[in-house]
Amino acid sequence: MPTAYIVTDTLGVVALDEEGNIIDKVLYEGPDQVIAQKLTSIEKGEPIPEIIKLVESVKSKGYNVLVLEHKELARNLASMFKDVEIRAEIPSKGGDMFREYFENRYMKEMYGIENFWDYYKRVFDITVLQTRLKLRKVAEKRDLFIANAISAVDDCDKMMNLMASRLREWYGLHFPELEELVRDHRDYVKLLYELGHRSNFTVENIKKVLPNISEERARKIAEAAEKSVGAEMAEFDLEAIRAYAKIFITAMEARKKLAEYIDEAMKEVAPNIRELVGSLLGARLINLAGGLLKLALLPASTIQVLGAEKALFRALRTGGKPPKHGVIFQFPEIFRAPRWQRGKIARALAAKLAIAAKADAFTGNFIAPKLKEELMKRIQEIKTLYAKPPPRKPEAKARPKPAPAKREGRGGPPPPPPSRGERKPAPKR
Repeated sequence: MPTAYIVTDTLGVVALDEEGNIIDKVLYEGPDQVIAQKLTSIEKGEPIPEIIKLVESVKSKGYNVLVLEHKELARNLASMFKDVEIRAEIPSKGGDMFREYFENRYMKEMYGIENFWDYYKRVFDITVLQTRLKLRKVAEKRDLFIANAISAVDDCDKMMNLMASRLREWYGLHFPELEELVRDHRDYVKLLYELGHRSNFTVENIKKVLPNISEERARKIAEAAEKSVGAEMAEFDLEAIRAYAKIFITAMEARKKLAEYIDEAMKEVAPNIRELVGSLLGARLINLAGGLLKLALLPASTIQVLGAEKALFRALRTGGKPPKHGVIFQFPEIFRAPRWQRGKIARALAAKLAIAAKADAFTGNFIAPKLKEELMKRIQEIKTLYAKPPPRKPEAKARPKPAPAKREGRGGPPPPPPSRGERKPAPKR
């Protein structure tokens, strides 16, 4: 059966016979940017119009076997042309001949170019454009936007914790009792910013600032403000504290908007992961893995300890116990569970996350309800089977040191070694 070898080049595609003669050729049409996009499509295995045209031309000339050097491209063409055999060989006989004799023969026959440097300059321009297109597509991935957004949320949390500590110490000079009565940083800063002087801490004012606060708790804060032992503070000093508190409130609002953005983006990028563990934890896993695709390629055992790399390597180095979970400890069913159940729940969750990540990255099918149902069923089994903590292992007793060997005699010095004749003195050097 006559065989044709289809070889792709930067500027066109050519078909060669067994002797290396050109059966037919098709040059890429359009500007350099369009050609760069076509080359990217060929790398992905997508048949472009020029290749389809060449296959039809070669088939019409009686060639029933077509050999390419790209497995995915050959598979896709074979599904389009059922009446010819299309297979892949890497490298192929025709491809070797094309590359070996390109400068001396095929460059002129295909493109009419005699100077190699003219061909090289055109190829250089097109490949640079292709590289730029690839970089742009990588930068346009939505999962990388999500990864940066969750890093921004973490930055806001760190900044807000530092600012809240400073505000508590600063405002505590005036109203120290508020430190114990209001533990939440956001509520503390809201009261500070809205009410200012402790004389304004009445039950009505407190409930206006914090509508969800209970009557009893508001009364305790108001009574503490009346009996406070803190120093008096002028309005001039309070204005400085309020200015600093306003920055905290702005950061709090920015964090809220970032969380809403992440939630909406996760619906589009990773709906299965979002449904399974929530948008923030899912985004944090994507960030730690370096992207959704990388997360999908990780085994469940690695997903289980993402975020606990330092503890894992320390355990490997020192021979201690490895961590049972990483950042997935934030999952409510894990951190609310007893200590001896957390590792088993983390393992079950990591297995479902691995499946959800693959579905989001490769298929796009929404299978989260089924995964969540199976996960909750497994968690219930763990809570039932391991309701009680396992018995502690008995500590290994230290082996007693062997008693020193008894010497002959009654406590005197050991007997001298048997004599072997007089020893000759060592020669002087």
